[in-house]
Amino acid sequence: MKKIFLLLFVTVTTMSFGQNLTIISGNLGFLKGQTEVNVERNYGSPLFQADNFSETEYLERRHKETVAKKGEAAWKTWIDTWEQHVETIWTEKFVEGLNKSKKIKFAQNIEAKYTLIIRPTWMYAGWSGFVTQPGKLSAEITIVETANPSNVLVTMKGDKIEGVGSKVDYGMEYGRLSAAYEKTGKEVGKEIKKALK
Repeated sequence: MKKIFLLLFVTVTTMSFGQNLTIISGNLGFLKGQTEVNVERNYGSPLFQADNFSETEYLERRHKETVAKKGEAAWKTWIDTWEQHVETIWTEKFVEGLNKSKKIKFAQNIEAKYTLIIRPTWMYAGWSGFVTQPGKLSAEITIVETANPSNVLVTMKGDKIEGVGSKVDYGMEYGRLSAAYEKTGKEVGKEIKKALK
């Protein structure tokens, strides 16, 4: 009986924490010999939560909840912090995750032969409390020739990658999503490290 419970625990743990990053086309071998890669974020129009809300719908719901519980001043603080994360922090956390591999330096706004572009397609904010549900991120990641962006050398897809193992503040949605961006960066970095062995 103990073996059955142990097997069930391992299965559930694997299902819950397994990361899903897939190379859709191309391969990463062209990065051999590179020391730096530029990083861009194409925010686009990601969907949110299990209901696939648009960002406008998600924020409208969040606004209503926050004002009802804490007032308009709390909402102003929340939305200002959200906008900081959208504009800079999430991309910075993604780059931080990429740089864990230490094979190539990844940075924004640098001159490099190749540019890695992350386009988030879906985000799940999770929750915190007695039990924390991590944020999740689905994204398309491409690497293009910087001088000729139509030349896409590799396309990867991250599917519901959970933000775990980060030092961010998990108390608010934007923090949990930061962790998901960082974890996605780590997973991409691992793939690149494997390809460059």
